Amino acid sequence: MHMSDGLVNAPTSLAFGVVAALALAVALSRARADLDDRTAPMAGLVTAFVFAAQMINFPILPGASGHLLGGALVAILVGPWVGSLAIAIVLVVQSLLFADGGITALGMNIINMAVLGVFTGYLVARGLRALAVRGRGGLLTTAFVAAFVSTVVASLGFVAEYAIGGAAGASLGTVFGLMIGMHTLIGLGEGIITAATVGAVAAVRPDLVYLLRAAPQPMVRHGRADATEGSTR
Repeated sequence: MHMSDGLVNAPTSLAFGVVAALALAVALSRARADLDDRTAPMAGLVTAFVFAAQMINFPILPGASGHLLGGALVAILVGPWVGSLAIAIVLVVQSLLFADGGITALGMNIINMAVLGVFTGYLVARGLRALAVRGRGGLLTTAFVAAFVSTVVASLGFVAEYAIGGAAGASLGTVFGLMIGMHTLIGLGEGIITAATVGAVAAVRPDLVYLLRAAPQPMVRHGRADATEGSTR
């Protein structure tokens, strides 16, 4: 979903750059309350994981690529505020060091993946949290659905930005069809990967899963109730 320079006109790029900067400033302020001896190491791990996953790209449109996003994954494991910063760091490094995503389009990429993708994933997961704490199956289902929905919503952000200031010559209908169609398929893969990763972490250390730590009731695992730590959130 990385947008390159020139895909959207300069005024639109600038406007979304400002919005992205404000969003990250709020996230930085709010993330301080979520960082502790469990969240900080996990944030580093998921940032590295997402960075590696996003380096596998395939073209969708001239100037736009498809790949796994990781928004729901980071939201479930480290929370939306820390998660949005983790994805933003990945995008900045990719843009500046690997030319993966344009510098002028960085604000739009951050909005789509670090804001829309992360917070949509978290809101869906939080809405399904009662299911997630019932057992492993519920947690895997929650992670899958959150990842799928967040991927499609992030691609809608791309379409909206192109509708406002698209400069690539492709029709809006073409952009909509390709982005939504491809990211529906990507969302299925992302859902599987997210569910598998969250499930693996929860099987060993459920207290490291932000969504479960914030839950008001214990998660049932292997036929017994395992009280999650840090439920004072």
